[in-house]
Formats: sequence, structure tokens, C-alpha cells
Amino acid sequence: MNKAELIERIAKDTEQTKAQTERMLDATLTIIKKTVKKGDDVKLVGFGTFAKNKRKARVGRNPQTGKAIKIPAAWYPKFRPGSDFKALVK
Repeated sequence: MNKAELIERIAKDTEQTKAQTERMLDATLTIIKKTVKKGDDVKLVGFGTFAKNKRKARVGRNPQTGKAIKIPAAWYPKFRPGSDFKALVK
């Protein structure tokens, strides 16, 4: 399912227009991104948690030459599914 299909399904289920639904979805995603960027978690009970995690610096290998390269530490977004979501997928 892509974003357009998601918007269409949400609009149908909530009896809103696609334009209203797209604005709500865009606003929701923007708020989640800004909150996680700031370092706060976004917890949606039953669905999951969006968080900001740090990956440690490490040594990797260039696959073409085999030479060791240093990979710097970096921040990355992480999603941990909630128990209800996990149970649904099983």
C-alpha cells in the first residue's frame, strides 16, 4: 500500500475528503518526525513507538578493495511495534 492508497482508505473509513485526509496524514507524519528528531519518543499504545537511537562508530570494509574504513557514529530513527500489533501480524 502506498500513501495515495492509504489516504483513499482513511478518507473512505472516516467519510472525509481525500484532501482533508491528506492534510491530516501529512501533519501527523510531520509532527512524528519533528518530535523524534528532537529526541522524544512518540508512543501509540497498541501500535508501537517511534524513537531516536544512536549507532556507535565502527570499522567496516570496502567491498571492492577489502580495505578497512571507519564508519562514524550516527543517529537513526527506530520503530518498535507494540504487543497488539505484533500479535496481529503473527
